[in-house]
Amino acid sequence: MARDYAVFDINAIAGNFPASAETMLIDTRLTDEAEASSRVFRVYTPLPPHYHATCDEYLFVVSGRARFFMGGMRPFEVGPGQLLFFKKNIVHGATEILEAPLVFLSVDTPRRDPRDIIFVNPADGTPDTFIQTRQLY
Repeated sequence: MARDYAVFDINAIAGNFPASAETMLIDTRLTDEAEASSRVFRVYTPLPPHYHATCDEYLFVVSGRARFFMGGMRPFEVGPGQLLFFKKNIVHGATEILEAPLVFLSVDTPRRDPRDIIFVNPADGTPDTFIQTRQLY
């Protein structure tokens, strides 16, 4: 999916996500380079504590509201226009979806392999129950 340049309509992409999902979230990749990957994703269920071992993550809230946590912070409310950042290996998640649809624009540096998801409690999920990637645009 190498691109030298592109323009993405994030709201249109967000509007194409289905109303429900069998996984915790569905994403669509916008870019997928070794240096960084970018995605838009919709969250369908609260996200148990987890982390990524290979990348830092920037999350921009496109729509919805949630109670989010990262690192040692107590859960706090996030909403449209907020940008969250955390380094690799920082435990994070969403304890509650307050307003749906909850959609994020994510930039991962370097690229995040879709299977790079480690649940603090392994019984909470696997890469296959966590995310489904769809090309929605």
